[in-house]
Amino acid sequence: MTSPATFPVFATPLTLPGPAGALEAAVDLPVAGDARAGVAIICHPHPQHGGTMHNKVVTMLERSLRESGLATVVFNFRGVGASAGTYDDGRGETDDLLAVAAWVQSTRPDDALWLAGFSFGSYVAARAAAQLPVRQMISVAPPVSRWDFAHLAHPLCPWLVIQGEADEVVDPAAVFAWVAAQAEPPTLVRMPDTGHFFHRRLMDLRGAVKNGVRNNLPPLRVA
Repeated sequence: MTSPATFPVFATPLTLPGPAGALEAAVDLPVAGDARAGVAIICHPHPQHGGTMHNKVVTMLERSLRESGLATVVFNFRGVGASAGTYDDGRGETDDLLAVAAWVQSTRPDDALWLAGFSFGSYVAARAAAQLPVRQMISVAPPVSRWDFAHLAHPLCPWLVIQGEADEVVDPAAVFAWVAAQAEPPTLVRMPDTGHFFHRRLMDLRGAVKNGVRNNLPPLRVA
């Protein structure tokens, strides 16, 4: 399989080559007049707990970033949906993300690369960030007690962390302590009365993302 030679000009599903075989993906684009010179890749939650690129939090992250002017790419990690391969405890999933990012960089070489992830996806994005020229990182409900975030390199870019205070899956106190312990703490948005899956709070998540990245948006795309 070969990668599509160009970045789509319309919203479309596509298949990308990955290290374990085909990766199921989808691209969407902002309104033409709002388009900025940037592409955001969004990573989904844990494959063994129902996580896919169609997760509602992932969908809201994608919408928020597209409404902010970025082109977006969502994809299924290996073994999820139509993506080939089997779950690999974060290691292979990081390689999947790197493959998607390589395609984005080859088709949009002058665009700013943004990474976002929800739960397990935020860990994969943080692992990959050390190998990519990321210009904005967004981590939603990062599972810092389950995965070794402490030994990951801090991305050399603005970093937005959004955490619900009533998260029943990720320990909010552990996330807050992890943020505070960093030499250059990420920007933290605490969302009261918000569980892990942001039930009834998805529009609040949209606002938190859009407000949190507003000052770091890439320039408008030249027609």
